[in-house]
Amino acid sequence: MKMSKTFSVIAVCSTLALTACAVDPVTGQRDRNNTVIGALGGAATCGIVGALTHGSKGARNSALACGAVGAGVGAYMDYQERQLRQSLANTQVQVDRVGDEIRLVMPESITFATGSAALNSSSTTTLASVADVLAKYTDTTIQVVGHTDSTGSDAINEPLSRNRAAAVANFLSNRGVASNRITATGMGSRQPIASNTTTEGKAQNRRVEIKVNPIKQ
Repeated sequence: MKMSKTFSVIAVCSTLALTACAVDPVTGQRDRNNTVIGALGGAATCGIVGALTHGSKGARNSALACGAVGAGVGAYMDYQERQLRQSLANTQVQVDRVGDEIRLVMPESITFATGSAALNSSSTTTLASVADVLAKYTDTTIQVVGHTDSTGSDAINEPLSRNRAAAVANFLSNRGVASNRITATGMGSRQPIASNTTTEGKAQNRRVEIKVNPIKQ
């Protein structure tokens, strides 16, 4: 039975290796699927292939055990992204993915009162969910960046953005995320993502971003 199962896994892996290219529906060209290739590369040394017969939980546990190098960086970040999206599904936190970077965008409305760097009580539940995931995936760095709108002077906005980033970073650290993985930075109003000429735009600019990146080997 074990021998049969082993051959089944090998057959699945061979199929995945052969189909690791996806056809772009627009160009018709075949592109490599980095997630599949990354996961297969790590499979040889740390057993992530076993996850193929154990579902998503097995894949996640294998990624945790193997780390970014063993599991493949793309696959490692994929599993982490999936968990973050699930944990934050019913919140206002925006989850973006650019390459291997996972970016969480937290609007001021769910984190801080206007002009304050003290976390709202309602935000702690959301941040606890974030921390629980980040604490498990240790092969990443975490950059917390505070942003404000253009209302007021730099003398007010710069320290406010720094203090907000520090408040989020301290919460994550106190919740079990190693502090040596975290940096906190304040950008003031220098990096808007919307127009500061409208109320809606200013609301979008008042935010804290958590950027999660794999550790460079």
